[in-house]
Amino acid sequence: MQRLRQVFFTILFFQCCVMYANGEQSGQERIAGVPPHPFVFHLVQAALWDTAVEAGTVYYPPTYQVDGFTHGTSNPAKLLNVANHFYPEVEGDWYCLRMTVDSLAKTGVTTIFEGTAPVGDIQPDFDGADDELFPHIMGGISPAAVLEVHEVVRTADGAYVSITGVTEP
Repeated sequence: MQRLRQVFFTILFFQCCVMYANGEQSGQERIAGVPPHPFVFHLVQAALWDTAVEAGTVYYPPTYQVDGFTHGTSNPAKLLNVANHFYPEVEGDWYCLRMTVDSLAKTGVTTIFEGTAPVGDIQPDFDGADDELFPHIMGGISPAAVLEVHEVVRTADGAYVSITGVTEP
């Protein structure tokens, strides 16, 4: 059933992209379920990402086994809310990985846009959690899928305040 749902949403997404490219949508119009943002972002602890890149392996987040997928965000305006909600207690440097559904697909990974879901045992009850769909990456992230790695800026007390090249401070 999970695989059938993945295939359905993948087909729906690509049909929507074709319609958009052919000018069948304009202005604020869009097909339900397909976000208007072109990128898929993933917040990652720098040490974990650096280790995966150096080893030439696929990265899986610490909560992957519990969650069953890798969380993502497509709306850059949501990234700091997500980081400050789910990861305020996680110390260390962080990156924000920039990808697309296509760059992930080229590495064999499907992305499904769904409502928010818990990260591990933390519920998704942050501001804006219910007003759009979020990309759920149905696998790990290969370095080959990443278009750009952005530095995440935090304050001394751990608050996430900006992402270089993605958000405004």
